[in-house]
Formats: sequence, C-alpha cells, structure tokens
Amino acid sequence: MLHMGSINMQTATTFGTLMMALLAIFVRSKASNKPATAAKIIMPPVGMSTGFLMFAVPATHIPPGWGLTAFLAGALLFSYPLIRSSKLEVSGGEIYVQKSKQFIFVLLGLLAIRLALHSYIEQFVSIPQTGALFFLLAFGMLLPWRIAMFVRFRKLQSELLRTP
Repeated sequence: MLHMGSINMQTATTFGTLMMALLAIFVRSKASNKPATAAKIIMPPVGMSTGFLMFAVPATHIPPGWGLTAFLAGALLFSYPLIRSSKLEVSGGEIYVQKSKQFIFVLLGLLAIRLALHSYIEQFVSIPQTGALFFLLAFGMLLPWRIAMFVRFRKLQSELLRTP
C-alpha cells in the first residue's frame, strides 16, 4: 500500500496540476455547448479568491514584492494568450464561448511553462511559499482573462438587445 509520505511532494503537485489542466480543458469543451452567462464568466475568479485564505497560514507568507511580481507576471504575460484565444460568438440569439483548438494548445503551453517554473522556483523557497506564488500567478492570469471575457460578453449582449 502506498502512503502519502512515500510520494515525492513535487510529483504529487505536478500530478494535481496536470489533472486540473485536463479538467479545465474538459470543462471548457463542454461549456461551448451551452450559452454563456455573466455568472459563468465571473464566478471562477470569485471562487478562486477564497484561496487567499492560505495566507492566514504563516508557512505561506512571502515578501510582498514576490507576491506582486507573481501576480503581475500572471496578469501581464500569462493572461494575454488566454484572452487572445477565447472568443465569444452569437448563435440563435444567444452568446456562446467559441470552440477553439488554439485555446487547448495555449492551456497546455502555459502548463508546461508553469511546471518548468515550479521546478526551478521550489529550489529556492519552501513548498508552501511556492504554492502561494503560483496561486498569485494563476489568479493574476485568471482575473484579466475573465474581465476581458465579461467586457466582450456585455458588448455582445448589448448588441443583441439593440438588434430587432
């Protein structure tokens, strides 16, 4: 029988990250079959924001500059490919997220970069601090992407209302 103590922590987190990426691809492919709503666009960052509670645990504390750098890297570098590869379309009077192979490749590319960075960074800081940094990077990536989608959604929604 395998015990958690015998599993390398990096292997476990890498596996978990891979599973989350595959789940995101699966959820995204299913989402394109149903109309988009403002709530479906806004809820991921709202739900993810509960992760900030991790900073109540002293082991996750990092210097503010590191946290800001991680957030900005996500917001300025990693969100851009997601924003560019996410398109909304009107079909049958409703707004849908457009299916995109490009989006899947973007997600897989970002995953590869994230895993490489994770392996490098965890050589210098503890595992909880690495988790905190990558949470901030992911939140920084998610927030601008979803804001851009929401702005596009509202624009399409107002165009639909104006069209007789």
